[in-house]
Amino acid sequence: MDVPYASATSGAGARDEITRILRHFGCSSVGFMDDFDNSAVVLAFQWRDRPIQMKASAKGWASAWLKKNPWTPRRKNTRHDHEQKALRQGMIAVNSILRDWVKGQVTAVETGIMTFDHAFLPHMIGHDGRAGVEVLREHLQLPAPEEVAAQ
Repeated sequence: MDVPYASATSGAGARDEITRILRHFGCSSVGFMDDFDNSAVVLAFQWRDRPIQMKASAKGWASAWLKKNPWTPRRKNTRHDHEQKALRQGMIAVNSILRDWVKGQVTAVETGIMTFDHAFLPHMIGHDGRAGVEVLREHLQLPAPEEVAAQ
């Protein structure tokens, strides 16, 4: 089995679709930021009085791809070039993954399967600037999870 989204070709198309989905859902603002230093895409939007921000790591996707497609000396490119190719594709893939995730969450809210708060609470930004998951982790005194994507 290939890594999902390995053949994705356009981050722009996925971003356009995310914007359409969120505008149709009633969001007053939608924005994207490429975090090149951390190889991530940040999606931020506002629904009613709820600011949402999520970060999708291309490093996580690239790591999964590299496990399935490891570099070997028989390849025509260097290990570094091979890893950079994975990161570049990861920056495209995460847009498609975000599109599908947003579509699923919005559909769940629109159909009454869950409330907006249930679907997006981990990514809601509180008055202190922290995401809901950070506040909950601190309040519930949960240990930080292993950050697989950051490796």
